[in-house]
Amino acid sequence: IPSFQVYIIQVSVGNHQWTVKHRYSDFHDLHEKLVSEKRIDKNLLPPKKMIGKNSKSLVEKRQKELEVYLQTLLLKFPVTAPKVLSHFLHFHLYVS
Repeated sequence: IPSFQVYIIQVSVGNHQWTVKHRYSDFHDLHEKLVSEKRIDKNLLPPKKMIGKNSKSLVEKRQKELEVYLQTLLLKFPVTAPKVLSHFLHFHLYVS
């Protein structure tokens, strides 16, 4: 049975706050699209680590890094987030 970690990330935009749940591979896919479409720094996404990948301390550390990653992306696109990022963050559910 393959095991994988789902990261629960708190997102804040203005007065709105919600959580999104994604696997690291989802973040990687998002990042690849943003690097190619929007020329985001390819080193912005925290690296994929293999050793002890499901240890509690590593999961907590990566979750914090992924939160910082998303907040950094939101700062890069303060007016209009790219469609791929908006979809990833579920804006369509929270922002009218």
